Amino acid sequence: MADPARRIDPATMAELEALPPHIKGEIIEGVLYTQPRPRSRHQRVLSLIDHELIDPYDRSRSGPGGWWILPEPGIELPGSPEFSPDIAGWKRERLPELPEDEPIRIAPDWVCEIFSPRMRSYTQGVKRPFYARAGVGWLWYVDLDAQTFTWSRLHEGKWLELGVVVGEARV
Repeated sequence: MADPARRIDPATMAELEALPPHIKGEIIEGVLYTQPRPRSRHQRVLSLIDHELIDPYDRSRSGPGGWWILPEPGIELPGSPEFSPDIAGWKRERLPELPEDEPIRIAPDWVCEIFSPRMRSYTQGVKRPFYARAGVGWLWYVDLDAQTFTWSRLHEGKWLELGVVVGEARV
């Protein structure tokens, strides 16, 4: 599970940058959360999902196009100077160009999070409500151990679960 740093003042980018290389950190609404870097199974699933989405949505090959799809992008929103979903997407009409050397400062339209049991409470208890407050329109969850894929849409500030697939069914 991600460990928040207990404090009163907001966490800083200097603290995030000082983390050792084997620790991943995010600052969400002023709180620094840390966790071990994802392992190979997580990274493999991330790569497979990213690969399936790039051609039809990002590159417009055999699909609608019109999106930027990025694995682990650096995003900065007010009070949250650095957070990084596993995969995120922006409609190009909202984000016409990707910034070169700085974080993206617009909330994604879509987020995919891949998690294991140790990350479940952080992903569902911290990131899910944060994404709703940030106005992310669509949320996908891939639970590696439960072998579930869940997709939700933000409706009036609340997540509306639209479906769950269990096992290896193709979506």
